[in-house]
Amino acid sequence: MGEGRGLHLFSIPPHRAFADALAQGLIRRFGGDPMQLARGIILLPTNRARRAITDAFVRASGGGLLLPRLVAIGDPDLDEAAGPFLDPVDDDDPVPPAVEPLQRRLILARLVQAADRDVDAAEAIRLAGDLGRTLDQLLVEQVDPRRMRDVAPGELSQHWQHSLDLFEIILSKWPQELVSLGRIDLAERRNRLLDRVAARWQGAPPGRFVCAAGITTAAPAVARLLKVVAALPNGMVVLPGVDLAMPDAEWDMLGPFDPEARGEGRKRPLETHPQFHLKLLLERMGVQRREIAPWKVATELDARPARSAAIASAMMPAALTTGWSAMDAAARRLSNVRALEVATPAEEAQAIALALREALETEGRTAALVTPDRALARRVAAHCARWGIQIDDSAGTSLSSLPPGTLLLALAEAAAQAFAPMALLTLLKHPLVAAGDARLAWLEGARRLDLALRGPRPAPGLSGLDAHLADADARDAKLRAAAAPWWREVRPMLEPLEAMFAGGAAPLPAMLAQLRDTASALCGDAVWSRAEGRAAASLLDDLERQAPHGPALVEPADLAAILRTVTDEVAVRPVQGGHPRLAIYGLIEARLQTADLMILGGLNEGVWPGLPAPDPWLAPRIRAELGLPGLERRIGLAAHDLAMGLGAREVLLTRARRDASAPTIASRFWLRLEALADGLDRASRLADWAQAIDDPGAPEPVARPEPCPPAADRPRRISVTEVDRLKADPYAFYARRMLRLTPLDAVDADPSAAWRGTAVHDVLERWFREDGGDPARLRPRALSMLEHAPTHPMMRALWQPRLLEAIDWIVARLQAQAQTGRVILGVEGKGVLDIAGVELSGTYDRIDRMADESIAIVDYKTGKPPSTAAVRAGFSLQLGLLGLLAQEGRFETISGTAGAFEYWSLGKGPNGFGYVATPVDRDGRHDRIVTDEFVAVARDNFIDAARRWLTGEEPFTAKLRPEYAPYGDYDQLMRRDEWYGRD
Repeated sequence: MGEGRGLHLFSIPPHRAFADALAQGLIRRFGGDPMQLARGIILLPTNRARRAITDAFVRASGGGLLLPRLVAIGDPDLDEAAGPFLDPVDDDDPVPPAVEPLQRRLILARLVQAADRDVDAAEAIRLAGDLGRTLDQLLVEQVDPRRMRDVAPGELSQHWQHSLDLFEIILSKWPQELVSLGRIDLAERRNRLLDRVAARWQGAPPGRFVCAAGITTAAPAVARLLKVVAALPNGMVVLPGVDLAMPDAEWDMLGPFDPEARGEGRKRPLETHPQFHLKLLLERMGVQRREIAPWKVATELDARPARSAAIASAMMPAALTTGWSAMDAAARRLSNVRALEVATPAEEAQAIALALREALETEGRTAALVTPDRALARRVAAHCARWGIQIDDSAGTSLSSLPPGTLLLALAEAAAQAFAPMALLTLLKHPLVAAGDARLAWLEGARRLDLALRGPRPAPGLSGLDAHLADADARDAKLRAAAAPWWREVRPMLEPLEAMFAGGAAPLPAMLAQLRDTASALCGDAVWSRAEGRAAASLLDDLERQAPHGPALVEPADLAAILRTVTDEVAVRPVQGGHPRLAIYGLIEARLQTADLMILGGLNEGVWPGLPAPDPWLAPRIRAELGLPGLERRIGLAAHDLAMGLGAREVLLTRARRDASAPTIASRFWLRLEALADGLDRASRLADWAQAIDDPGAPEPVARPEPCPPAADRPRRISVTEVDRLKADPYAFYARRMLRLTPLDAVDADPSAAWRGTAVHDVLERWFREDGGDPARLRPRALSMLEHAPTHPMMRALWQPRLLEAIDWIVARLQAQAQTGRVILGVEGKGVLDIAGVELSGTYDRIDRMADESIAIVDYKTGKPPSTAAVRAGFSLQLGLLGLLAQEGRFETISGTAGAFEYWSLGKGPNGFGYVATPVDRDGRHDRIVTDEFVAVARDNFIDAARRWLTGEEPFTAKLRPEYAPYGDYDQLMRRDEWYGRD
């Protein structure tokens, strides 16, 4: 090609350290005159690449050096970073400024909402992000959006046609928005700047050297600039990893192919191949691969040349991999490349941390982890901290997972949920709230409030919490009263936020301003300090300034989702100060980097390579017809990143066989390398170390606990409801009564069976005492309880039909009994009896007087009554003990001989909800205890238990009768899983 003559094109193969080879080569060529080197310009892809090249120049210089100007063409502020050579101040036709990214996103969100009224503000902002990325691709590829109208509507599904129509509506309005702002898109501005400098340099070559290095993007504007740079007298383009040895037939298989071809003549390009984007760049530059010369500079960080050949073989198209078996063994060998395959991500992170730590044992040795898995990166950094090694993830951490971001999300969630207990406590216990000297006192107050909010949810809002804490009749009234004073101090800080959110949809700037003020009231300046705090402050400031361009009103429930979307996309990168010889990189940050040991981690499908992100706006066929990159092209870029990482002198590949939820599939790259090398060398020593470092040794499970305190220290009081626990699980009785460990309800819990039982008992007691036992008043009383019950509406809806049917059954049953002469004597009465050296107390639910003057002991159950077998085994004798108290005259107004013992269950029975069960029978039928003997049996069983565990020396054995100890409140305390079943 005549146009290609004289072009200065070079490639640095994967086995060479790109940055060091480039720096040494430029010093050799231009370093004779220090000022000539300093006047030069090096165009680089990213700011991270600038840092890599800077470090390489420092290593290569061995002393002082004036660096050339390093310009990252991917920098959003390209003209400011590059200086006047890109956009001179005396230019008669300056390039308009770019619209700010957040401003553009909010405008697009408003346009999305205007085009589709069913989309809420949070979803509109999310879709606007995808829309902006698609728009950028159109601009970068310089595709006219009007070409979409040429797509035949009948060839698309209804979903894609709707998205396409919506996309066209928005794009038709977007240029008008830009004109009104006097700005252009950032991608368009970069195109214009690059085209302008290309035209200027082509017409008047600069009197300095210009080197474009490490740039692989195939954008048309970039390709045009690189071609101009390559043609300059002192210009050169240095590409990373172009396979100059690949056979022409294989090179031609990659594509791209004629997009106008149809039918059988149409071929799909191999966009997943690591050389595809490089070939596309060369084609857009109008040059041939044979015009590229190797960059003949070696460094001490290089691997052997055979490594590049092996990498190329491993990445060849699938149709050619059948030739692997015919290759020489030496050509297939990947020397100094080891593989580590472990069971879990935790083991993988631990092994990687050990490999990094081991690298520090050799003076001057460097090591780096490269992974797209940010969770793995965080784990490795945490493991390194155990040795006092600070190693930061240069890819950054999303603001949404850092304390200032989680605080803003917690504020929005708490306000949106009307300060529900879980959301409120999450906010009040946040580590930034009341940080400093007042933190301990604040946490004490928060813990008191935590205890007071256990159980079902209070009424919504701050007033609902006020009423909850002021309820003097609640069973935990003391806990609520203890929390109330601290809550009264905290409440004023949250009132403005509640007022803002309680009014329904509001302008986003006002909501954000109130969120910021509340965060400052709770945390002071601490929330805005450090790098992450400044990032949060900057984001809120940008959102407040740009919010008027977005959706007019935002629902309170949408704010948290909006903040989650935008904070997820803000990466907070660490300040310098980590270990100088260790690093953690993302895939983009790792480009042009090198180290003595490169650890390529997370090699599983869906991670490396990642799953192609779907485009919600353009169907794949439309993208192909428009000439946009296929969704699979990112796989090719990931393959190129891996190929360059494999070029280090020593490489460690790692993967975990499963993730947090399921088994994983090894990366296609991992499988290719395994197949090529017929099995990679295993880093088995690291795997053993990872398992051994935290190995506690042989487990020594404890024996079943059997505490045996002196008889004098044992409780002398017991209620009839505790007797079963004492006999079936003495350890649970010991933990509750002697250790005073009471189980806590969950925060914001659904109503438990115990809560429902208490509520029903309260209804029946109030009905008898306040309504005089009038059957007509029982159902209204139950409805009143349900209406005011502090429970979730869904739970109330599910329970109400069952409860009301059971209540109707109780009314009918009482009316039938009244006709037989049976009447209610009392409800919820208490009694105490001294027996066997202890004080036995009990409270009956109801006692009736029978027609024969005997009494009936009635116990209400919301679930299933005790079984006959349990009673026969000496358990569930509560009714018998209550009969004993009545027989001994220990209830204030009721005494007599019990002739009936009944469970009135509100559960499902043979004829609907509500039925009567009894543990006794007058003649002992059905293996039940004889009615007249029931009190005596209960008394004898209790005396035996009291003498063994309360006044005697019997140990409190854990789970003595597990079949009658169904509750596991103290299982962890007794370490049940260590000993249960070993016998």
